[in-house]
Amino acid sequence: MFTNKLVAVMNEKIEPGLIMNALAHMCIGFGSAIGQGPLRLTHYMDADGGSHPNISEMPFMILKANSNKLKALRFAAMEAGIQFADFTDTMTIGTYIEQIEKTKQTSEADLIYYGVVLFGDWQKVTELTRKFSLWK
Repeated sequence: MFTNKLVAVMNEKIEPGLIMNALAHMCIGFGSAIGQGPLRLTHYMDADGGSHPNISEMPFMILKANSNKLKALRFAAMEAGIQFADFTDTMTIGTYIEQIEKTKQTSEADLIYYGVVLFGDWQKVTELTRKFSLWK
């Protein structure tokens, strides 16, 4: 039914408040970059005529992994040409200006990944994420 798949893989070691913040930041940026059409955003209407806008018709799976597996997933997504967004520990320190600077000063090998959101061909995304467990 869907040609594309939307999946988030989040770091199971990060406390809930930080992980939800990371997921929110990735989804805002990612949704803006991908756009309403490909994400199949629609307005759900309730029985009272109320509109519940911009909800994706697609399932959105949330999976879990550790930082090293997230790093590898990010690299595999790049190699496969899958669109992604990621979030690291350097994006939680101080103001956004300090976060940008801290990220610039940190080598990729030293980044701790909080999450990666993927969107692309259903089969390719499934192949990249099938080894991860559901977030519970």
